[in-house]
Amino acid sequence: MRKLLPVLLALVGLGAGVAGGFLMRPEAHAAADPSMAAEAPSHDGATKFMPMTNQFVIPLVESGRVNAMIVLTVSLEILPDSLPDLQAQEPKLRDSFLQVMFDHANAGGFRGNFTSSNSMQTLRTALGEAGRKIAGPSIRGVLISDILRQES
Repeated sequence: MRKLLPVLLALVGLGAGVAGGFLMRPEAHAAADPSMAAEAPSHDGATKFMPMTNQFVIPLVESGRVNAMIVLTVSLEILPDSLPDLQAQEPKLRDSFLQVMFDHANAGGFRGNFTSSNSMQTLRTALGEAGRKIAGPSIRGVLISDILRQES
């Protein structure tokens, strides 16, 4: 019995890990909650994706002290023929996007469950509006491909 107990515990742990992995896969969440399913933006014609050249780093300040940093990687969904113009306007886009992200941080958008569907959609919408003010309708959408919060 003493030799059987560790083997039995290992098998139970392995089974729990496999079940947890199965339940946590993205397809399971989308099937369980239709509101979590990815929504494809509606648009006419083909689009391209333009990754912003560098990541965005946003400090989270509380009580006059930086408590955490948010690092975001952003790409733009654009009309295919607008790529050269948008690449030339990237410094203006970065400046505008940074301001939106700072405003989002100051409003508490990166506190708590900052990757919730509502919070991410609010940020994407604000970034899209800021981008269209600079580049017009050639920006069809904003994609946040990576997000990281680093506590200090």
